Amino acid sequence: MASTNDKATGHARIETSNFLMIVLVLLTVIVGGAVEIIPLFFQRSTTEATPGLKPYTALQLAGRDIYIREGCYNCHSQMIRPFRSETLRYGHFSTAGEFVYDHPFQWGSKRTGPDLHRVGGKYSDEWHRIHMTNPRDLVPESNMPAYPWLAKNMLDPSEMAPKLRALRVVGVPYADTEIAEAAEAVKGRSELDAVIAYLQVLGTALK
Repeated sequence: MASTNDKATGHARIETSNFLMIVLVLLTVIVGGAVEIIPLFFQRSTTEATPGLKPYTALQLAGRDIYIREGCYNCHSQMIRPFRSETLRYGHFSTAGEFVYDHPFQWGSKRTGPDLHRVGGKYSDEWHRIHMTNPRDLVPESNMPAYPWLAKNMLDPSEMAPKLRALRVVGVPYADTEIAEAAEAVKGRSELDAVIAYLQVLGTALK
């Protein structure tokens, strides 16, 4: 009988103590997360680049930063699920090896607009230019906002070399020459040029 009371007391102590409950919940989440996440760091499929995958050029990288800044990822997923309906519409499903140079990657389950993972090469640069300036000129039913200022805003060449160096620290294999030439690669280019360059490379490593 004493044993039963002790157990009841133990449960009561946990259920009535906010601090103890929070600590136990955090420990459970940490242990569960570690069991799920840590093995991924040792799997080749999640750590090795897809054959043919290259790091973003300076212009593409600038476009990716603008893509994130403007919140494009809030409506456009870059994760094609491995289901028949998905692959018929968007192409081959996304693989982790295609995103090893992305920090952070743009996967997500929110999809208001179409998935953009395989959009690279699907449309011309001019199509993207018109679409970003006023989407309804090409897709009358589109609810996507226009981004006319991107064509007016020019890239800052001085920002690019530090970005490439920072990415090299976390494993992106940029060569010294690529870092040295980064500023010149975006000189005189607009933010719209950069976004288009980024969109045109999405999903092109895996055919």
